[in-house]
Amino acid sequence: MYVTHRVSIITPSLNQGRYIERTIRSVLDQPVEDLEYLVFDGGSHDETLSILRRYDTRLRWVSEPDRGQAHAVNKGLQRAKGDIIGWLNSDDVYYPAMVAAAAEYLASHPGIDVVYGDANHIDEEDRIIEAYPTEAWDLQRLMNVCYVCQPAVFFRRRVVERFGLLKERLHFCLDYEYWLRLGLGGASFGRMRQVLAGSRLYAETKTMGSRVKFHREINNMLRSVLGHVPDRWLFNYAHAVLDEGGVPRTAPIRFPVFVSALSILSAIRWNRRVSPGMLQLMRTWIAADVRNALPGWMNR
Repeated sequence: MYVTHRVSIITPSLNQGRYIERTIRSVLDQPVEDLEYLVFDGGSHDETLSILRRYDTRLRWVSEPDRGQAHAVNKGLQRAKGDIIGWLNSDDVYYPAMVAAAAEYLASHPGIDVVYGDANHIDEEDRIIEAYPTEAWDLQRLMNVCYVCQPAVFFRRRVVERFGLLKERLHFCLDYEYWLRLGLGGASFGRMRQVLAGSRLYAETKTMGSRVKFHREINNMLRSVLGHVPDRWLFNYAHAVLDEGGVPRTAPIRFPVFVSALSILSAIRWNRRVSPGMLQLMRTWIAADVRNALPGWMNR
């Protein structure tokens, strides 16, 4: 059955010729009668443009220099005509009929502004690596964990009219900031218990290739949005710094001590204070690691 509501899908792109045709096919094969597909390419120098030309009659595309991914998506949000909007990066995919399923969900739940579903992390060949750790909607939980997978999200046009566009200064957590902004502003979220999309995970992705920059940007964003950075994100940042520095997580005592010290320094940097919960967790963690390490030392 074809969905009768107009749906707009936006794809930002830059030099993703290896994957973009799979992305395009996953959109165009959706059983949505009134589907508007917009691709905003940032001036690719690979095979992307030749692929886009093959689909001239079925999508609208522009290739020109832009100010990054958020700017490309914003151009789409400003031009999209659909009542329902999705955003699919040029290396991700929708699963068959799932755009229609999301549109039907919103049609039958008029009070819901945003719907998100489950998703998979997939590799370069579309094989499933793992399920994305999606959770039921809870705004307080979202402040500590980004459990909403961006390609598995669809929202109504009224969301953009009410909450505006993506923050173009953000390069890693532009989607996370948007979900928080919507949630804090009172937007209503619904969850579908269906796997809607595949989010590609490989070494060259922004998140995988720049974990310290990724976490630093998240911390800056959270301080701006929430007024503080939750302890969990400070721990994540400390782990990313040590991983990048080559400190093995299995190093007895040294690793928890380093994580504790970096987490405390990060708390002072971003929050100007260290929470009692962080100090208690650090004491408990280090004490447990010392107890576990002692038998090995005694037997040397």
